[in-house]
Formats: sequence, C-alpha cells, structure tokens
Amino acid sequence: MPELPEVETIANGVDRRVRGDTILSAWFSSYKEPFNTPPSEMAPALAGQRIARVYRVGKHIVIDLTAKSGRKVTAQWLVHLGMTGRLLVSGADLPLPQHTHAVLHLDSGRELRFVDARRFGRLALRPVEEEGLFAGPGREPLTISAADFAALFEGRRLAIKAALLNQSLLHGVGNIYADESLFRAGIRPSRVAGRLKREQLDRLRKALRTVLQSAIRAGGSSVSDYVDADGVRGFFQIQHRVYGREGLPCRVCGSPIRRIVLAGRGTHLCPMCQK
Repeated sequence: MPELPEVETIANGVDRRVRGDTILSAWFSSYKEPFNTPPSEMAPALAGQRIARVYRVGKHIVIDLTAKSGRKVTAQWLVHLGMTGRLLVSGADLPLPQHTHAVLHLDSGRELRFVDARRFGRLALRPVEEEGLFAGPGREPLTISAADFAALFEGRRLAIKAALLNQSLLHGVGNIYADESLFRAGIRPSRVAGRLKREQLDRLRKALRTVLQSAIRAGGSSVSDYVDADGVRGFFQIQHRVYGREGLPCRVCGSPIRRIVLAGRGTHLCPMCQK
C-alpha cells in the first residue's frame, strides 16, 4: 500500500501538472467499490470546477476545487490509493490502462486517471461548506512536536509498531516506514508503546521524520505496484535497512535481519540493533 512518501510524491507530481486546469467532464466505471460518493453525484459536481491545488493529507490525495472564476475552495476530491491505486496524468490520446475507474477530462487536453486493479482505493467528493476542509484521521508525522508525539503513546499498552500504524494517532505511516524508523531509532517493534521513555520517543520521532523525508526525496519505495504521476518507480527501496531484507546481514552489525508477524503485520528487525 502506498504510504506517506509515495502519496506525497504522487500529489506533488499531479499538482505540478494540473494546478489551475479546469475539469470539463468526468467519467467513472460501473464498479461500486472505489466510490465513497456515488459517481452520479460526482460527475456533475466536478464538471466546470477549477483545480486550485493538489496535496497530501495522511494517505489521502486532496484536490481542492473552486469555481472557474473564484478563489474560495468549495469542494475537495479525495483519492485514497488503497493497495494498488494509481493517479496518473496522461494525454487524452493515450489508451486507457486496464482497471481504470475514473477519468477527469481537463481543459488543457490532458486527463487525470485513477487506476486500481484490486479496487481497494476510494474516491469521494467532500463539500467544504457542509463538512469543512479535510484534515485526516490523525496527526501529521512530519510536523508534530516532540511533546505531542510523546503524548500520543502515553499509557498505551499496544506494541509501538502497532501504534505507529494506527492512523487515528499518526496518519500516513505504514509498514515500510514504521519498520525503517524503529530500526534507526534502535527500538524493538514489540516494545509496549506506553513504556517507552521520553528519550526513546524523541529518538523515534526524529528517525521517523528523517526516513519519511529521505523517502520523499527518493520518490518513494517501489516494492510492489507503486509508480508516481508519470508512471515512474521510486528508489528508496535501495536504502531500506530492514524492510524486505529478511535473512540478509544487517547493514550496521551484520546479524541476519529477522521477519516476525506482529499485530497481523509482517515486521522486519535486527535482533541485535533493536532493544
């Protein structure tokens, strides 16, 4: 599943290409799974709207919409990529990829296409006047303060790895970057979150920010179907220190990387470096 760095990369790429463009019309597939808002409502509401900005909130891509001649955001189109979703900017003359479920036809002649083979992604239209601007389910890991970060885990009895994956606490962090951050912080994933000392949590917050920022600069991790808005793969996977490296030597101490199942998720760690 695309995580914060991948979603950030896609959102930034889409923003560079379609900001200021106007949606002429919208097409949606007949499948019901990708749609939190019915296509019969989205299609007429999107037509004529101007794309003011595209950005990330948690694991969501948010597209701010205004009237063609206005500046006030009146609606937001929310895209969650699920497991295999892609948001691509393409020329209208290019063939539609298989499993395309949404196409926004733009005034520039380009198209914004949502493609999702497994249909775990979700599309929704959010009326701002009724629901307000989308803020996401949890706190933003790139900007949260040290005090607020520590407060998230106070008294929590679940494993720190499971806490990092809880989107109502921190939104955007997934399996890859939880494993990578815990390794860099020297913390075993199974440690009880509420028992970690403030110094450990400060170390974890810094490691998490460093990992996420490095992954964004590398265009994300392409370990499955992920590609950016141009269909290009990311490169952070070559910097992974534990994720996907089961049985390989730790890049720090040389011990074999282990894979365990924690809270139902595959988890990678170095048994020597992480305590």
